[in-house]
Amino acid sequence: MSALAVGGDGGPMRARRVRRAVPEETPVAMVFDGATLAVMMASPADIRDFAYGFAVSEGVIAAKDEVESFEIAEHDAGIEARFFLREDRGEALAARRRLLAGPVGCGLCGIESLEAALRPLPVLSHPAESGAALSAADLAGAGEALRLWQRLHDLTRGVHAAGFLTAEEGIVMAREDVGRHNALDKLIGALLLAGISPARGAFVLTSRLSVELVQKSALAGCPSIVAVSAPTAHALRLAEEAGITVAAFARDGAFELFTHPGRITTGIPDVA
Repeated sequence: MSALAVGGDGGPMRARRVRRAVPEETPVAMVFDGATLAVMMASPADIRDFAYGFAVSEGVIAAKDEVESFEIAEHDAGIEARFFLREDRGEALAARRRLLAGPVGCGLCGIESLEAALRPLPVLSHPAESGAALSAADLAGAGEALRLWQRLHDLTRGVHAAGFLTAEEGIVMAREDVGRHNALDKLIGALLLAGISPARGAFVLTSRLSVELVQKSALAGCPSIVAVSAPTAHALRLAEEAGITVAAFARDGAFELFTHPGRITTGIPDVA
């Protein structure tokens, strides 16, 4: 796309024409048994991953076999991700539809009930029992390791990424999107479809850590989150209650550990 670059470098202001790659975004409708649950603005790639991850993080499904069939329909106005659910899951979704109204673009928008917005989360295994231990070196290098997977970011400088980190293999999978919530949903869906358990490692995020990202991680069953930016206070309270390890400000070979340090195998005795 053409743009007019304006600057002076300390001298007179000048303008020049430049070519700039910018990220695309399009409406994606999440349709379950013929009814739209949400419409999201997202990067139009990895839509199957996105749809399955959204279904998991919204509590619609917990396993692949709860979906009887799935299809993607592209229209001039956007994309439909169409699910047809197993009967019991379809009935469960129908029972909770009254709690939802309109698009759920940010993870909380459109939920009429405040209690539903802060829904109870599963409590993950105690760090000593989870079998998902990571080292301080794993966490300190996670941000740089994820950078190697960020091709769309390198091209546009306008998208977020979410990666899956394991102690044995480092970052094994990553997804990008204009929305940080969408990037994590895409990763959750990709792991589900690949048969990889999120309990084996940590989610690495290029954004700040907010409540909805903790919620998505808990519902996906991932015990650890590494964020390159800051967490919110509410996100940390939620992570503490859900048994999730949170490391933030993970960049330049360092990080800050906020909750459940027992999964970090370096002899760190407590949270400072």
